[in-house]
Amino acid sequence: MDQNQEKNIQHYDGVYANKTTSSILWKLDNLTEFLHDATRTDTSWVGLYYNNFQGRLKGKKVLELGCGDCTNAAVMAALGAEVYANDIAPRSGEIIEKLNSEYEFSKGIKFIEGDFLEADLGGREFDFVIGKAFLHHLEMPKEQKFLIKIAGILKDTGEARFLEPAVNSLFLDSLRWYTPVGGRPSKFNTEAFKTWKLKDPHPERDNSSCHFEEMGKKLFKEVEIIPIGVIERFHKVLPAQFDQRKFRRRAFLLEKYLPAFINRKFARTQAIIYRFPRRIE
Repeated sequence: MDQNQEKNIQHYDGVYANKTTSSILWKLDNLTEFLHDATRTDTSWVGLYYNNFQGRLKGKKVLELGCGDCTNAAVMAALGAEVYANDIAPRSGEIIEKLNSEYEFSKGIKFIEGDFLEADLGGREFDFVIGKAFLHHLEMPKEQKFLIKIAGILKDTGEARFLEPAVNSLFLDSLRWYTPVGGRPSKFNTEAFKTWKLKDPHPERDNSSCHFEEMGKKLFKEVEIIPIGVIERFHKVLPAQFDQRKFRRRAFLLEKYLPAFINRKFARTQAIIYRFPRRIE
């Protein structure tokens, strides 16, 4: 096991240690309402469920990589998919076990613990492989191995969907480090930032749209990159009295009318869709 993977296991087991199933169960019990709001308002759901993905899941066999807190795996299962969920964090498996006992899925969620590259998943069986904020955790040589295996387990008509950070402007990317967000200190706070960086599970790597296009074209016949969040990203600087969710919904609608090069250059997030795997023997 490489050092980055060990860091990821420790980090995410800690992140999910106190995660309960109550919020997930609420979403499942109010699924239509939840998805109607989330797929118009929340970046991860807007991107991953781009182009009515929820309407394509029933009866499909799906693998989610880096299932994390298991919310998306549970939603896909509630929508009628046969879901396999993989994560290196054992805590994710505990959450899935609890969800299976608390909610009546048409088919229970199957948890696959550990390194995806070592898992025996058969071949050409899956309709979809999903990853939300997953690929950018991989060092780039390992990412290539993952994509080769993903192409090998998808059906000929299969599709891989990922939601990842978009770094297409080095200037904007360098600026963001100086703004404190969540548990990340500003780069102006030199010592605190250095301490945070040592614990950060993300490797230094290329997260540009060009990189993901280049990787995808080697293994898939069709590649689509959807930039997300050019305008929506500014919700973080709105005064408290503003309705942030309303702003975000409007922002996502307005972004569709921006020139493609603006969206591509300044998006903070991107949905990556790889369709029709090439067969490499």
